[in-house]
Amino acid sequence: MTLACDIAEAVGSGRERAETVVRRALSRADRVQRETNAFITLCGEAALARARALDARLAAGEAPPPLAGVPVAVKDNLCTRGVRTTAGSRSLEHFVPPFDATVVARLEAAGAVVIGKTNLDEFGMGSTNEHSAFGPVRNPWDLERVPGGSSGGSAVAVAAGVVPLALGTDTGGSVRQPASFTGVLGFKPTYGVLSRSGVIAFASSLDQVGVFGRSARDLALALTAMAGPDPLDATSLEAPPLSADLGTGTELSGLRVGLIKELSGAGNSPEVREALGRTTAALRDLGAEVSEVSLPHAPYGTAAYYIVAPAEASSNLARFDGMVYSRRVGESRLGQGEVMRRSRGALFGPEVRRRILVGTYALSAGYYEAFYGKALKVRRLIADEVRRAFGRFDLLLTPTAPSPAYRLGEVADPLRMYLGDVDTVLANLVGCGAVSVPAPTPGLPCGVQFLAPPLEDARLLRVAGALEAAAAGAFAPLAPAYR
Repeated sequence: MTLACDIAEAVGSGRERAETVVRRALSRADRVQRETNAFITLCGEAALARARALDARLAAGEAPPPLAGVPVAVKDNLCTRGVRTTAGSRSLEHFVPPFDATVVARLEAAGAVVIGKTNLDEFGMGSTNEHSAFGPVRNPWDLERVPGGSSGGSAVAVAAGVVPLALGTDTGGSVRQPASFTGVLGFKPTYGVLSRSGVIAFASSLDQVGVFGRSARDLALALTAMAGPDPLDATSLEAPPLSADLGTGTELSGLRVGLIKELSGAGNSPEVREALGRTTAALRDLGAEVSEVSLPHAPYGTAAYYIVAPAEASSNLARFDGMVYSRRVGESRLGQGEVMRRSRGALFGPEVRRRILVGTYALSAGYYEAFYGKALKVRRLIADEVRRAFGRFDLLLTPTAPSPAYRLGEVADPLRMYLGDVDTVLANLVGCGAVSVPAPTPGLPCGVQFLAPPLEDARLLRVAGALEAAAAGAFAPLAPAYR
């Protein structure tokens, strides 16, 4: 799969037709789908129609848009007009939105072509992509392993070369951890940089749209197209402009990187520690200064996250009751209460029910201060520690995940799955930007994570681009079976 910047240049210059590019992507998607189950819905005819319309406009002399003809995949919790949007749940199995999510509309306005909706853990709740009502997704590096979650389908679409760019959502690491498991870039910008309008909410103070790619320059192109205030999202921000050139730097002289001590040692697998060591060495070779920094409360981030996120989910998912939203189970004569109980019990999967129950309990009278209130205090302590660390360092560095990809069925204990988010939840609790960058490893992919101060997302593109240049073409390779 050619990079997005190369596709846009070829289509914009007339050397290739958008329809040809999209046909290739759809053909590859069919094969990848049979082997990995990465997609819930492929929208071939609609995608080809958009590509033909773009070709006609370019032939008529229209200036080429920045993402001309670039095929993209979209996580199936982002609304797409006229294309069903399930959030990986039976409760929304037949939901067809009448509007696009803002980020989708902006990508299409920039010339990108959506070819399909990707599989995910139901409502974004999971770290393995085994919790989808439409079946698990398989990792293209090893089909007996998970791709990570919840945005695993989007990660696979990029890692297997179906598309050069894909959208996910990241509530506690759901873009960065799958990126680590599949060997691609996963970028979560500062909270508010990308509109959440049209995103089916999980935890509103934590959710952020993110991007998968194989090139830092491609990430910059996508982010530039999507970023900016949105009147449909009161939390959206005016962010400093990004440039595609940010992803093409070759040195990092003077960049101060703080390696978070509490997250970089014991508890990580040997493969992850080796990947982190190689990345640290590469940073120093590029001129960066790397030293340890202590964030004593960082290890408590997982516990705080798994109170705050389920509490918000219990509120956000209350609407899916079989009355107005979602499918209905049971006849009306049974009464409203019984129909609601049956609908939610039958159509929510076990992980979603588990998180709703935890969140409802944490918000209940008598337990609010003991659990939710305390979690908010820990969240503030962590945010303060991170803010102080950014006073000394330009970026913070951790592993993206404590291990490479798990085997399918290996993480049956929910607590073990939750603990795997220890590195990634920090950025969501704080609201800062973060990127998972593939690290040089001999076996299964591993990623390292960089965090930047809020609204300094350009630094993340700079470091990703420099490491990409240093890798001399070996950065974010396609999964072996799809090269």
